[in-house]
Amino acid sequence: MKKLFTILFVPLLLVSCKEKQQKVTPVAEPYQLRQTIFFGGDILTMEGDSPAYAEAVVEREGKIVFVGLKNEALKTYQGKASEVNLMGKTMVPAFLDGHGHFYNVGFTALAANVLPPPDGSGKDYESIVQTLKTYQNTEDGKYMLSKLGWIIGNGYDDSQLAEKDHPKATDLDKVSTDIPVLIIHQSGHLASINTKGLELMNYNSSTPNPEGGVIRKDNQGNPNGVLEEAAFFKVLIPLLGKMDDEMAAKCIKKGQDEYAKKGYLTAQDGRTTKEQLAALRKAATNEAYYMDVVAYPDITLGTDYISEGEYAPNHRYKNKFRVGGVKLTLDGSPQGKTAWLTKCYHVNPEGRTGCYEGYPIMDDDKAINYVKTAFNNKWQILCHSNGDAAIDQYIKAVDAAEKEFGYPDHRTVLIHGQTLRKDQIPELVRLNIMPSLFPMHTFYWGDWHVESVLGEPRADYISPCRDAIDAGLKITSHHDAPVTFPNSMRVLDATVNRITRSGEILGPDQRISAYEGLKTLTDWAAYQYFEENNKGTITEGKLADFVILDKNPLKIDPLEINTIQVLESIKEGQTVYKMQ
Repeated sequence: MKKLFTILFVPLLLVSCKEKQQKVTPVAEPYQLRQTIFFGGDILTMEGDSPAYAEAVVEREGKIVFVGLKNEALKTYQGKASEVNLMGKTMVPAFLDGHGHFYNVGFTALAANVLPPPDGSGKDYESIVQTLKTYQNTEDGKYMLSKLGWIIGNGYDDSQLAEKDHPKATDLDKVSTDIPVLIIHQSGHLASINTKGLELMNYNSSTPNPEGGVIRKDNQGNPNGVLEEAAFFKVLIPLLGKMDDEMAAKCIKKGQDEYAKKGYLTAQDGRTTKEQLAALRKAATNEAYYMDVVAYPDITLGTDYISEGEYAPNHRYKNKFRVGGVKLTLDGSPQGKTAWLTKCYHVNPEGRTGCYEGYPIMDDDKAINYVKTAFNNKWQILCHSNGDAAIDQYIKAVDAAEKEFGYPDHRTVLIHGQTLRKDQIPELVRLNIMPSLFPMHTFYWGDWHVESVLGEPRADYISPCRDAIDAGLKITSHHDAPVTFPNSMRVLDATVNRITRSGEILGPDQRISAYEGLKTLTDWAAYQYFEENNKGTITEGKLADFVILDKNPLKIDPLEINTIQVLESIKEGQTVYKMQ
């Protein structure tokens, strides 16, 4: 009996072991390539000087592998790829941010929105006060106060307020007299703080103006709460430095979401501080980016922190992040009347008499030395120069740097160039300076430029896109977020139409075509980033970075461009935003 049991048991044991072995070692399925065919709509490739369309595009593992006829795409890939029928919608290359402040977009998204209509409720002092009072009891308001100790609002604009002036400390005291209050001007170059804020900053009647800034004072010589340039940055930069890892991660997530929903899949952080750069690098280490982010640290804060780690002279990303070069700022804001002009402002700001022309951030020698440092290190340099006097200073600095340290294809960038003169354009051509212009000013501040900032005819020539292109320059058109929202279709609308809030056309001879306008967001923008081999057009071998629009900007009335909706943003073949 014992022998029989053994004979029966052993085969059963062997069978059981075999079954157990099969369960723990499943057979691996063969790897399936991720491929997608797009067809059924206007696929605008942005290749060449005139519009070109493809019937179908195929992406494989994040790269474009086919651009051409639909029947050829289906013949080769049908059954091997998923299919996306665009249903008559328009697909274009994803947009690249000509200039913005990616990190600050996330930061200001956490602040109270005191922008003027239609973007916010800031139409007068009372509406700003009420918005701030409501905000301080919201989740974001409590969070910001717990982290930074201030009530913070973003986006007020004196040119759009009923009072046509900046709120003063006494106005913001209506929000709180115990907690410091800061509201940031929409230009990002001025701010107003309450009496408690002035006390914390030790801004009083004996406080001198910092270099490159102004503490505005009343008739008795006491600070009135309005701060220009460096006087404002002495408040803001320490606050940004107090942000911890949790808050930084929240800002980066919010920033990406704001960009993606408007079709921007390459974002710029265009004046990065040391603390912000550390946060951006940490996010890359943590693989937090789903879009590409390029930082340009502020060269005036030092150079050691710039070249550490992710500076990439080959323009390659590490976990979708890289340092692209450096940023220099030579003046302020025209709408805030801190830009440096060669001729008087049309109407002086409060407290200024005589021929007021704004002021520089630094002298010529400093500007030249900073640009020489960039050229010597072969760093791409982006320079904020709004006023034509600041542009003259930048041209002088680039000329000196190129003569001493010139290197081929440096693609130096002029940021904003609001009051670029016609005689300066040939100098940009000669020195290979690429302008990233800001024609969104025509909508947001065009009327203000005519009435108060520049007057006519100077106001008509802000951001002269037509003349720059006709001179042979590639240009980009930007939003400077968070100065304005990173709204690609508002950027395109302003670049093409130049319509002011009141409905006037500001400088009709500087309008460009809708196709050229799209170039400033795609093909030419990729060139500005040294990424023309990977982005900017729908071309075989490039990244599958796409935006799907509900209408074709080239086939509608140009005045309707600002109504176009971004339906979907696709980064390397993966949807990162889809309108619900």
